Amino acid sequence: MTLQAIKWENGKLEILDQILLPAMSRYISVRGVEDGWKVINNMQVRGAPAIAIVGCLSLATEIKNEKYIDKKNLRQDVEGKLNYLVSARPTAVNMKIAADELIQLANKLSKDETVNVIEMQERFIKAIEAMLEKDIADNKAIGDYGAQEILKNVSGDNFVRILTHCNTGSLATAGYGTALGVIRSLHKKNSLELVYCSETRPYNQGARLTAYELVYENIPATLICDDMVAALMKSRNISAVVVGADRVAANGDTANKIGTYQIAIVAKYHNVPFYVAAPRTSIDFSIPSGDHIIIEERPERELTHINDQRIAAPGIQCWNPAFDVTPANLIKGIITEVGVYRPQDLLQLKTHEIN
Repeated sequence: MTLQAIKWENGKLEILDQILLPAMSRYISVRGVEDGWKVINNMQVRGAPAIAIVGCLSLATEIKNEKYIDKKNLRQDVEGKLNYLVSARPTAVNMKIAADELIQLANKLSKDETVNVIEMQERFIKAIEAMLEKDIADNKAIGDYGAQEILKNVSGDNFVRILTHCNTGSLATAGYGTALGVIRSLHKKNSLELVYCSETRPYNQGARLTAYELVYENIPATLICDDMVAALMKSRNISAVVVGADRVAANGDTANKIGTYQIAIVAKYHNVPFYVAAPRTSIDFSIPSGDHIIIEERPERELTHINDQRIAAPGIQCWNPAFDVTPANLIKGIITEVGVYRPQDLLQLKTHEIN
């Protein structure tokens, strides 16, 4: 059974506290928007798709239990709280796109005279609940498209070795995963020899979370330090790198967990194809390039301490960006739920209807 990081039933939301993994598996209740903002900001839930889903579901918990005087009051409440949730972690675009779409829905329902306030509440909550099912379906499609893409470029016995960075599985999505979804699909096809996951300092999402998921799913895997990537590509036959994305610009420049950019450079040098796996909700067509992506900076304590134990010299200054931007010219393809696109072809997703 795939790991379940988000539980939603009868208006009650629980998330698996990822700060405690892998030592402890504990679910915590999210009772409203304030709780939603905190678990996102504190990285108890993380991963761009999961941030959007948990943020929106935290709003749904409040709406379900609130009695609104009229539709105008509901619409104002929705808009204010969604904009607040976007501020929890600004680099990941999925929350912003979800907020914009839900605000549009609220405006539409507010103007519709055939819909009363109770019906507006119900339809709004159903729209949020549908995000859960859609994300899982999209992830499975991403997994299948990615597996097909990688295998068509592999000669010989079709057994592949994949390198991934950070966490992009069930813990980062509603379920199945994006880059880890590709790995799952390869494993299901009996085409995966081995996956290497990097530790992903300073927050160790790879060592704590991706390794946890891979062991949980019985997928053959090996953990490496972040500074072993070049040596790995030189000494082992790596078929492809597959990573996720927190935001993709219109030209294909991609923001992902810090350390992704240098892996892409090393992959280019060693002729290893580098792929980004992300749903279309991670593509921000409003920004032309990665230069316009806001990069979140995290507290220095993440660098200086591990499990409350200081590992850095007292008094040292720290720089701790949570993400970096990989230029489009280092990316072979962006794997979406509707197919694999070269970065220069991404605009087709905006200008053409996809069936």
